[in-house]
Amino acid sequence: MQDQDVAFHLKCARGDVGRYCLLPGDPGRCEMIASKMDEPRFVGQNREFCVWTCRLLGQKVSVCSTGIGGPSAAIAVEELAQLGADTFVRVGTCGGISRDVRGGDVVIATAAVRQEGTSREYAPIEYPAAADFTVTSALVCAAKEQKVKWHTGVVQSKDSFYGQHSPERSPVGYELLNRWDSWKRLGVKASEMEAAAIFTVSAAIGVRAGTVLHVLWNQEYEAAGSDRAAIGDTSLAIEVAIGAIKRLISQDLSA
Repeated sequence: MQDQDVAFHLKCARGDVGRYCLLPGDPGRCEMIASKMDEPRFVGQNREFCVWTCRLLGQKVSVCSTGIGGPSAAIAVEELAQLGADTFVRVGTCGGISRDVRGGDVVIATAAVRQEGTSREYAPIEYPAAADFTVTSALVCAAKEQKVKWHTGVVQSKDSFYGQHSPERSPVGYELLNRWDSWKRLGVKASEMEAAAIFTVSAAIGVRAGTVLHVLWNQEYEAAGSDRAAIGDTSLAIEVAIGAIKRLISQDLSA
């Protein structure tokens, strides 16, 4: 499959995508993200994968949705890399775990807890799912420039949305609740579903990846009796991601 002219799932060919890729989960966000860059062009859509290609600082940049979870995110990274991409920024949403993280904040992941299955197909469980330092540094610089409230740290990646939000319904709820308590005690910032797979796949195939997340809410506040109204505007995280890509392009051009 790696030798095909057209990527098996993305249905894109070499030349359709850029070296730099933004990876939202939701296909519905792709056009909006692309519209914030120059010369946005719809490439195509198949299943959960919607692809647009644009330009920043004269360089080709693509936006490709990954759907929900590690398996489809891994496919996106694998096939985009086959087409020549080597720099990935996941821009998505999360729920806060640490009490210093509130709805509307931005979390830049330095690493991810591998509480999912996809990364185990790429590395032994002892191997850390860590973000690329250069990409993470660019995200931090962009967050400072945007003057948003941002955090860096470890996030948790899981496979089950409802395993997080309704663990008591599960026959293994005791395990889910104990693990959640561990993440809180270890200072894990937030919970999401793709970063661990993207980081591990990227390490395995030799590309670089980072993650910036918009915090929808923090369920720990609800557990404490506080309001947790969801803040769904992801524009700040998107601006941080685009700012980071600009910085990476400038660094690469001057290298």
